Amino acid sequence: MKLIQTVDAEGAVLCHDITQIIKGVVKDAVFRKGHVVTKEDIPVLLSVGKDWLYVWEDQEGMLHENEAAEILCGICENSHMERSLPKEGKIELRAAIDGLFKVNSQGIRAINHFGQMMIASRHGNFPVKKGDKLAGTRIIPLMIEEEKMKAAKQEAMKATGGQPILTLKPFVHKKIGIITTGNEVFYGRIQDTFTPVIKEKLREFDTQVIEHVTWNDDDKQVTASILEMAEKGADVVICTGGMSVDPDDKTPLAIKNTGARIVSYGAPVLPGAMFLLAYLETENENGSRKVALMGLPGCVMYAKRTIFDLVLPRILADDEVTAQEIAGLGQGGLCLNCPVCTFPNCGFGKGY
Repeated sequence: MKLIQTVDAEGAVLCHDITQIIKGVVKDAVFRKGHVVTKEDIPVLLSVGKDWLYVWEDQEGMLHENEAAEILCGICENSHMERSLPKEGKIELRAAIDGLFKVNSQGIRAINHFGQMMIASRHGNFPVKKGDKLAGTRIIPLMIEEEKMKAAKQEAMKATGGQPILTLKPFVHKKIGIITTGNEVFYGRIQDTFTPVIKEKLREFDTQVIEHVTWNDDDKQVTASILEMAEKGADVVICTGGMSVDPDDKTPLAIKNTGARIVSYGAPVLPGAMFLLAYLETENENGSRKVALMGLPGCVMYAKRTIFDLVLPRILADDEVTAQEIAGLGQGGLCLNCPVCTFPNCGFGKGY
């Protein structure tokens, strides 16, 4: 940076905030670091006692914070995102659509370990609405080495396999099949209060329930219904009840007997430990496809938030869930059953 007279500062870039203090009236920056001085600004600068200014001076191999911010934003930005203009080395990203937000944690760590630059994002694997803030990036100093930005980009791309650090996956229209199990419901001994809960949660997304059946504790009937719903075009089949290890709880067996690939029977989440997730490979005239199968434990019926709330958005965005990811839900997997539920603005489902 260099020191110049304020009267000669038109077009120069400020290297620091210019603060105005009027007792009892104001104490704030009239111009921020990075501001480009205009002719009209000069009388204002003189009025706050700035006859001389430290301004940006081009140096070979150095980038201004806003130039570097563009590079940092490019490392993060992906489809379906909108970005702000750079200001004081900062750029914000917002959602351009409703969708599932994902963060490559290795990539974000690679950047934040470098120093002099940072990315702060909301938690990944959660749904967002159009207009929601996704992340903010910032270059810390006014100037930063061009080589450092190149090295940071290289490390981030190495960590992410060449992909942007952030992803926003649009929700996909899904056809849903629901199978209610249990002798007590099948024979009319009690009212089915499980299915209304499932349908209410599905209404938050672009879904269509194409079939709902109720069976007694006959695993063969449940298996046949799953396969039939998949044949009719269901993208997701949800089985409610019969998920414990009791001998007469046969839903896990019914799902297994479809030939589906079991991802996990059991999850380190409370409520929701007896959750089952599987993927069934099917064929139709358009080729092969995967049908997601979920076995929901009874807690989904009465608890405010459960494992179902963590997995459902991912299923509806065609974001395949792995056993390793389910195992990783343990930290943050304990719902505290707060008197006033603020999910997803809480720690539930947000591991390290």
